[in-house]
Amino acid sequence: MTSLLSEGCDHVAFTMKVSEDQVVEDNASFQDEEDSFFQDIDLLQKHGINMADIKKLKTVGICTVKGIQMTTRKALCNIKGLSEAKVEKIKEAAGKMLNVGFQTAFEYSAKRKHVFHITTGSQEFDKLLGGGMESMAITEAFGVTAQLPGEDGYSGGKVIFIDTENTFRPDRLRDIAERFNVDHDAVLDNVLYARAYTSEHQMELLDFVAAKFHEEAGVFKLLIIDSIMALFRVDFSGRGELAERQQKLAQMLSRLQKISEEYNVAVFLTNQMTADPGAGMTFQADPKKPIGGHILAHASTTRLSLRKGRAEMRIAKIFDSPDMPENEATFAITAGGIADAKE
Repeated sequence: MTSLLSEGCDHVAFTMKVSEDQVVEDNASFQDEEDSFFQDIDLLQKHGINMADIKKLKTVGICTVKGIQMTTRKALCNIKGLSEAKVEKIKEAAGKMLNVGFQTAFEYSAKRKHVFHITTGSQEFDKLLGGGMESMAITEAFGVTAQLPGEDGYSGGKVIFIDTENTFRPDRLRDIAERFNVDHDAVLDNVLYARAYTSEHQMELLDFVAAKFHEEAGVFKLLIIDSIMALFRVDFSGRGELAERQQKLAQMLSRLQKISEEYNVAVFLTNQMTADPGAGMTFQADPKKPIGGHILAHASTTRLSLRKGRAEMRIAKIFDSPDMPENEATFAITAGGIADAKE
């Protein structure tokens, strides 16, 4: 495996240049926008949906009106106690509260103003990413991440880290906190950690994630899974189980994309690489490719290839992106996290 994060998690940098009291403050207008982004499903009561049915939705992690829009009728009908008639009524009520049809590109651009970027800790790396890791999107790397308050009133926030390979080390966060001269304990308190043991458990943890994002709406800004494919490779082995593996992977990635949009958070996935048997025929300089196939490739908004340079130097390359050109950036892994490379 060639994930930088897998080197004992020495390269994880969730740097939060905020104290416990600074997580969501300093900019009231920004918070007002965040509040308006979330519509609690309790509001459905105003449209004739009873509280008992709303609680049934919450038991499966659907806590916002947008969450209903993102869930199929078939999936809603599978919730115990919800009949087809009830589901239709719920869908109709949600439709009245949301724009479920077409909108102009100008109207959509206004909604995109909610998108924020989380800095990596390196200006060059941020520039490569168009400002940092983007919310309402999935960033995949065979790699590294960080969190800092940013521009446009973004005041920083909390992080959830799902660890599939037992590589998370809290002491690294202390070093990073020291670099930015912030309280160690506050930084650790702002990171929620969970260890996933199977691919099923990994999926189940996303229910907790959705509930937590709803409970503290606008406070959590980043979800990290390190790494997305490790447990799938263990639980599904051989070509005979490949189809089932990719189906389960697709379901997880779909859930992650919905969570990122529903709660306006950045999702960062680390991935592993494998030898590409066909690379020799095309004379590629680097005959390796990320695992996960087309399912993972299409689900990720931005894909980054990370490789090791001299000593602590690392090179990040845009592998695939909808709006950023193919380019590279050099950064350094230091005791205090990701930083700009020194000449």
